[in-house]
Amino acid sequence: MQKHSTTTRIRISWPAGHLTATLDDTATTQALAKALPLASVARTWGEEVYFDTGVSVSRETTAQQVVEPGTVAFWTDGDALALPYGPTPISRGDECRLASPCNVVGRLDGDARALATVRDGDPIRLELIED
Repeated sequence: MQKHSTTTRIRISWPAGHLTATLDDTATTQALAKALPLASVARTWGEEVYFDTGVSVSRETTAQQVVEPGTVAFWTDGDALALPYGPTPISRGDECRLASPCNVVGRLDGDARALATVRDGDPIRLELIED
C-alpha cells in the first residue's frame, strides 16, 4: 500500500515569469492551499516579493525572521506570502531579513533570483500544481 504524499506544490506566476515551490505540511500551508487559486498584486521590498493572500493564520512557534534566499514564508502580520531572494532594507549584510518573524512554509524550486523580474504592482497568481 502506498503512503499518500502530503507534499503541496504551487506555481507562482507573474508577467515576466514563474516559479514553483514545494511546501511543507503545516497548518499555514493547509489554510493557504484551501484559498488557491488566487490572484493578487505583487509588492517589492528590497530583494523580497510579497503579496496579500486574504488568508489569516496565527504566527507559529517556529516562525523565523532571518531565512535563506528562496524560502517561502507567510507574513502573519500582513496575511501575505513573502518570497525573499536577497537582502531587504533591514538586512544586516547579505542575509534575508523579513519585516517580522514569519511562518516558514517551504522552498522555491529552482533559482529564487528569477523573482528579480517581478515589478511592484505586477499581477501575481498562485495556484496548486495537481499531481
